[in-house]
Amino acid sequence: SIYEMFGNECCLSTGEVIKVTGFKINKLIASICENNEDSQFSAKVELPLNFPGLYKVVADKTPYISIEEITRKVAIRSTRFGHPCFYSSEDIKLANLTIKKGEQINFNSVEEVNGTMAVNCGVVRNNQSHSFTLPLSQEGKFYECEDDQIYTLKEIAEWKIPRCRNRIVKLSNTLHTWDSSNPLPDNFDGCLNLTPVYEVQAVMKFRKDIVHILSDLDVEVKDITDCYDISSFLQPLSLEDVFERTSKEFPMVAEVMEGPLGRQKPYNLLHIGKEIVIYKKYQATRVLASEIRSDSPKRHFLIPMTYKGKFKRRPREFPTAYDLEIARSEREQLHVVATKAFDSPHAELFSVSVGDQFLVQQRQTSEVLYEGRKKVIDVLACEQILSDTYKEVLLPMYMEGGFVEVIHDKKQYQLSEICKEFRLPFNVKVSVRDLSIKEDVLAAVPGLQLEEEITDSYLLISSASSPVESWEIPVYRLNMSVHLLSKDVQAVLPPMTKTTVEEISEEEYYMVRRFENQTLHPPPRPPKKPA
Repeated sequence: SIYEMFGNECCLSTGEVIKVTGFKINKLIASICENNEDSQFSAKVELPLNFPGLYKVVADKTPYISIEEITRKVAIRSTRFGHPCFYSSEDIKLANLTIKKGEQINFNSVEEVNGTMAVNCGVVRNNQSHSFTLPLSQEGKFYECEDDQIYTLKEIAEWKIPRCRNRIVKLSNTLHTWDSSNPLPDNFDGCLNLTPVYEVQAVMKFRKDIVHILSDLDVEVKDITDCYDISSFLQPLSLEDVFERTSKEFPMVAEVMEGPLGRQKPYNLLHIGKEIVIYKKYQATRVLASEIRSDSPKRHFLIPMTYKGKFKRRPREFPTAYDLEIARSEREQLHVVATKAFDSPHAELFSVSVGDQFLVQQRQTSEVLYEGRKKVIDVLACEQILSDTYKEVLLPMYMEGGFVEVIHDKKQYQLSEICKEFRLPFNVKVSVRDLSIKEDVLAAVPGLQLEEEITDSYLLISSASSPVESWEIPVYRLNMSVHLLSKDVQAVLPPMTKTTVEEISEEEYYMVRRFENQTLHPPPRPPKKPA
């Protein structure tokens, strides 16, 4: 059989030995339901994995009858997606703990415990985590827990579709328009029943790339695993596989088997057959930034702390008095101009006109007359700037107005200085570009909002043949496979690391913010306006 896949012609001759290294969902067949998941599904459409949008997973109502079935059909890994949650329909009595029926059980990893395969699990009670193991032989009825996260189709295909089952998802957010004709109905906000179409990933004796074979290709094969020396084949590793290796195994030399798409360095260097040195794995800090513009789509960037350009401040906008209180700092007094009028319902509080200027002081409480009775409410104390004097005024914290910051600071800042001295989000513009980068993409952006600091996983790599510079490559955003070579690393210390500003897609932006915000508590909601 001769077939072509991804532009590579592949011939499967009679007698050819193929080592199957994995299965991967190639595309999804989606049945459309325009109401909810209990309604009838009608038309079927084909969706590629890069189809845009964010989706919520609908919990599967069909139970699993044992822990062993869960481990066979559901991805359980040490990565951030690999911790599925289930609940039991009955109490489970363990030696020192009873898991109550309906209680959420987090599945963390599968390993051998005292000669028996088991799953490391955990439950959270009163903000305290309790760990325990469940043997694969444990039987019962285990149901999926509701999942309040949102995912891209690619993430759902990789992590959220159990083997031999379909998956119902609900469209949560349409991020941008699809370039070709949209297969979904206009203004669709219903459910999709996803059926995966798989491809087989394999390596062959005399090829150094990964071969992708569609599961419906008409080829007959025979399993010869037990009588063949499989060590003679290459072992493909994803970047996640490399990252899970112990720190003592680095540095290592690897050859690219499947490279990422991209014209920027270092992605354009990582073509099939390229030998690279992987020096180390680590967590690195980035600042998530978005282009300031009223229309969409906005561009999004991850800026490393090593960025050598300089920034000047740009005015921030504040929709409420509560936002002024959040932005207030001890370092400098916040000076704003009102862009929207506000009539105060209380004589004791100030009514704002467009163009009024204020210096923000502090939060406090004030007594107001409300329906003939005195009531204490939160207010923001400010100084109104008049032509030759200042006037003390009080603004209600619930005030919905509009304010723009007046910038007096003309200083140029490094990125690290901004993160140290100011509270994010913070508006800036590049005033001096980073001369160490051939094309500084940030310099062309008229305004940037630095949103938050995030921590992500990276590998430090360089070319094995000419290690004059090293690069940080993201582990979870780069689709790339390598195999390790038994070569010694010539230079254990990496060459100078080049700064790379990574531009990310809108889907990746939402993913990055989602994982960072899981550990943060949202700010309190502004107080309600009195009825």
